[in-house]
Amino acid sequence: MRSLLFIPADSPNKLAKGLASGADALLLDLEDSIAVDRKDAARQGALEFLQAHRGLTDRPKLIVRINGFDTGFTDADLDVVVAGAPDAVMFPKAEGGSAVTHLDAKLTAREAMHGLNAGSIKIIAIATETAKALFLAGTYADASPRLIGLTWGAEDLSAELGADTNRDANGRFLDPYRLARSLCLAGAAAAQVQPIDTVYVDFRNEAGLRRECEDARRDGFIGKMAIHPAQVAVINQAFTPSAEAIAHAKTVIDAFAQTPGAGVVGIGGKMYDRPHLVRAKALLTRAGV
Repeated sequence: MRSLLFIPADSPNKLAKGLASGADALLLDLEDSIAVDRKDAARQGALEFLQAHRGLTDRPKLIVRINGFDTGFTDADLDVVVAGAPDAVMFPKAEGGSAVTHLDAKLTAREAMHGLNAGSIKIIAIATETAKALFLAGTYADASPRLIGLTWGAEDLSAELGADTNRDANGRFLDPYRLARSLCLAGAAAAQVQPIDTVYVDFRNEAGLRRECEDARRDGFIGKMAIHPAQVAVINQAFTPSAEAIAHAKTVIDAFAQTPGAGVVGIGGKMYDRPHLVRAKALLTRAGV
């Protein structure tokens, strides 16, 4: 998934427009964008949207961001939306692998109640929204076979840390949030799941978004969350391997294929070793080649 677009689940019009946004996944939000007195309406909106669209073949992934354990709303969210069989739930304020294991158990019980295959609803955890979570970012491996991705957030973390801001005057993340970003990336690699970059809140600043996408792709993220449909095209372009990158990856793979067992090969006067081969294969997988 390259682009994951947040949409308030209590807005039928925005949900409908999301289908035409080009996003790889829609994040039906029950959490931050929904006031407490609108939670029930959002749950029902998410359920109705899932029931209306889950059977379509040509659709984005449908993911519900539930409320975190600390809110006391998690069970009420799952009681409603699991009946709609979302592709996944996004788990905010996750604090390590044990929390994901706990959420897995909650999903398993409700899948059984609704006649769904066990494990059919996957989990994407937001791994850095509390200070405690930072120290647990490396504990997600083997927490649950449902876990398919880790992402990170700076807004809740900055509030918990008591910071005035999380970005500098040029719009770049400050050190505590760069640390959180790195921990998410490393935690995803350790758990062998997809690392997904956080939102870029200045949705009218296309140049800033593009720069942040390119930085994320360079470092190893495979996609990015969006808060506005206008961000989707930029994100998709940034995380889609270029024809040049695909051609180069094929060259690396072919060079190693021609010399089976070689640890290093030479291409155009440069030396490439086995990690380059791993990266080349991963790039072609992302490109669907």
